[in-house]
Amino acid sequence: MMSVDIPVTAAVRFLRDRKVDFIPLLYKYVDKGGTSESAKQLGIDEHTVIKTLVFETSERKALIVLMHGDREVSTKNLARHLGVKSVEPATADRAMKVTGYQFGGTSPFGTRMNLPIYVESTIFELHRILINGGKRGFLVEIDPSVLRLIGAKKVEVGI
Repeated sequence: MMSVDIPVTAAVRFLRDRKVDFIPLLYKYVDKGGTSESAKQLGIDEHTVIKTLVFETSERKALIVLMHGDREVSTKNLARHLGVKSVEPATADRAMKVTGYQFGGTSPFGTRMNLPIYVESTIFELHRILINGGKRGFLVEIDPSVLRLIGAKKVEVGI
């Protein structure tokens, strides 16, 4: 079997520092391909590919939401849950500034700023998940319980 050089990103360093078992998975990044493209290339169910989405509240506070690849976030329900007027997706520039990751390669692990992280509650019901490893075209397969290391709080905002 041929060994593959995996990127050593802030996310990989975060996981290694905490002795988290993960399986690195590389695929050919396709601009605007999203989780459907990575799932197709890796031959897996898109529901187990978890998106790392950066949002901003009406007060300009950034936060991360982890969501199943085949679902969207109800910003109305998220705002209600947070007790703010509104929530909207952060711009690519703002997301990069607060996370340190390029758009399309955002991981919830090893972010530049310590952001609140919310996770769709049903993600914890999965046996394994695939989540961005901090670079476009790079996912890590982990146990969803690992999300507790980043203080992820359960929400129900998926649609």
